[in-house]
Amino acid sequence: MDRFKVREVQCCQCQTVQQAQQTCQQCHVQFGEYYCDICHLFDKEKNQYHCQPCGICRIGPREKFFHCEKCNLCLAQNLQGNHKCVENVSRQNCPVCMEDIHTSRNAPHVLPCGHLLHRICFDVMVRTSYRCPLCMHSAWNMEGQWELIDEEIAQSPMPSEYQAATVKIICNDCQAHCTVPFHILGLKCGGCGSYNTAQDGGLMQPQPANEAEPDGRD
Repeated sequence: MDRFKVREVQCCQCQTVQQAQQTCQQCHVQFGEYYCDICHLFDKEKNQYHCQPCGICRIGPREKFFHCEKCNLCLAQNLQGNHKCVENVSRQNCPVCMEDIHTSRNAPHVLPCGHLLHRICFDVMVRTSYRCPLCMHSAWNMEGQWELIDEEIAQSPMPSEYQAATVKIICNDCQAHCTVPFHILGLKCGGCGSYNTAQDGGLMQPQPANEAEPDGRD
């Protein structure tokens, strides 16, 4: 049913058919603690508010949210000026559960890359992955984890035959393409220092120096 097209409702108590409204005009029973005369939504009180740009009612309270015009979505106030905007990002499905984000009652979570997923889906995702399922960018600040990997690598030198080996990588965080020392514990981006990288090709060993050729003199 399209709630926006609702014009009349029928009271379950007195059976009176009447214009859509919050309270029955005949017996005065309340149809819902919350009523929106745009969405024609009847609900229990949950601090809802109607967002005109979103076109639907949101669970508030209103003062804790703002509408981002570019993302086209209501977000928590602490994200105002503090998130990466992606145009109409809420019109995409959640990449974890593949269900709608824009009309969902589950709060959205904005990743540093700007992609959006349900907060509850984010909480499930981080149990097994630290990367955005769409672009592979780190889903939160990983500097502390990178420092731990630095320490582990410093304490775990590679065997002598691999100590000079290098490999080409692509960084998922800064998109840099670079050649870095090979280590089994991680490949550190030479641009931003991230270990969220992908190997691009096989190992490269330094070419041995050519032996000096005899010059023909005794």
